[in-house]
Amino acid sequence: MTSSGTGTRTALLCTLPALLGSCAWGAFLSPLTPLERRVNGLYEGIGVGGTGRVPYRLTLTIQQREGRATAVLVNDESHKTYAGSGTFKTSGDGGALELNFYENGKDHRANLHATVSGTKVNGTLRTVLLERELLGYVVELNKVSDEASLPASAVPATPPVPSQP
Repeated sequence: MTSSGTGTRTALLCTLPALLGSCAWGAFLSPLTPLERRVNGLYEGIGVGGTGRVPYRLTLTIQQREGRATAVLVNDESHKTYAGSGTFKTSGDGGALELNFYENGKDHRANLHATVSGTKVNGTLRTVLLERELLGYVVELNKVSDEASLPASAVPATPPVPSQP
């Protein structure tokens, strides 16, 4: 009995790779969800607060499955750049962002509490001093580019050949 049971198991184990392999032929699993493709990209807009109107650029990348977000925020007036990371919670056709921004990789400078809906990021950007939120800016950013959502393989590795020598 044990030899026939072993033979059956061996036959099953031998056919398993062929059966599983045939399931993946031609299958393409995108590394990005549809929401990630819609949301990831470059946003530009204005923050209005105690010091007036400030132009901002935000390059946003979300990871929906992991509930994470990363971003680069540029103050177009002072030309300062901040790297941010935090959480993303899906809701409807967008979600909620909670991002902490750092200058020079170590100095906590701002927090963004915002929602993403369609092609807009709306929320409050609050400056941080000694780990306390201070001045607040109401930010309204509009999506201007999908460049952040393109995988590296989608960008041509070599420039096109000129048509005339």
